[in-house]
Amino acid sequence: MCKYEQAAGGSLDGIIDTVSVVHPIFPLFNLLKTNGKLVMVGAPEKPLELPVFPLLSGGVKEIQEMVNFAEKHNITPDVEVVPMEYVNTAVERLVKSDVKYHFVLDIGNTLKKS
Repeated sequence: MCKYEQAAGGSLDGIIDTVSVVHPIFPLFNLLKTNGKLVMVGAPEKPLELPVFPLLSGGVKEIQEMVNFAEKHNITPDVEVVPMEYVNTAVERLVKSDVKYHFVLDIGNTLKKS
């Protein structure tokens, strides 16, 4: 990162990227504020590479805060617990889009449906 990128880091609400050749876009993310917008209007011939890991927010501390918040406010996921023997049927249901919740595959048969 150059000194100009460091000085401007996290300072922009939005960026309109008009470049129509393959170029690194990750440096643009560093310039955006949290919840900033990057609008791509250029159309490069080849897909742009987007490194995912730097876009993930939070580490162990933030994840723990999120779990604590969910526990405090009784926020729970909607899941369908299925036994290992049901895995083929579960895959068939996924293909048919017949899944209302996330599947949790209980490979040790240790969980009970709630």
